[in-house]
Amino acid sequence: MTEIKTNRLILRNFQSSDAASIYKYAKNSKIGPIAGWPVHNSIEDSKYFIENYFMSPHIFAITQKNSPKQAIGLIGLELVDEGNAKNFMKSREAEISYWLGEPFWGRGLVPEAIQAVVQYGFDTLQLSAIWCGYKDGNLQSKRAQEKEGFKYNRTINEMYNPILNETIIEHFTKLVNPIIEN
Repeated sequence: MTEIKTNRLILRNFQSSDAASIYKYAKNSKIGPIAGWPVHNSIEDSKYFIENYFMSPHIFAITQKNSPKQAIGLIGLELVDEGNAKNFMKSREAEISYWLGEPFWGRGLVPEAIQAVVQYGFDTLQLSAIWCGYKDGNLQSKRAQEKEGFKYNRTINEMYNPILNETIIEHFTKLVNPIIEN
C-alpha cells in the first residue's frame, strides 16, 4: 500500500471501507459531472466506483492528517494505457486526475496534492511527462493546473465519456519531467 504525506494531507490507496465518506461528497452534483462521473445516489454507488475505478496502485484517497480514515477526495495517475489522453500520450507518461469534496475547496489542498503526486510520478515511477485534462468551463481545475506549472497542449472538441454517455470539449495540459528528456 502506497502512502504519500504532505504538510496537511495523507494520500493513500483506496479501500472499500471508504465508501461512506466518499458518498458524503460524491452525492454533490457540483462534483461528479465536472469530473466525468455521475452523482452518487447511495453508499453502494460509491463502493462500486471505488472497487471498479479507484482501487488502482497509483490512485489515492485524499485524507487530512488529522483524520486519515476519512477520504475527502481523490487524486491519482492513470498510466498511458488507462487515461483519457491515451490517444496521444507516449510510453512513460500518465494522466493525473483529481476531485475534492466541496467543503474543502479554496484551501489549497488540491495544489498540495498535485505537487505530491507529480513528485511521486516523476521520482518513483520515472515518468517523462504528466498530462491533465479539464472539462470546458471548469476554471477551478484549469487554475489548479496552471499553478502547478502545467502548460496548455491541446483541446479535443469531441471527447466521448462512456461513463456519462456524453461528448464534451476537453482541454489538456502537460507537465514535463525536468530531469528526463522527452
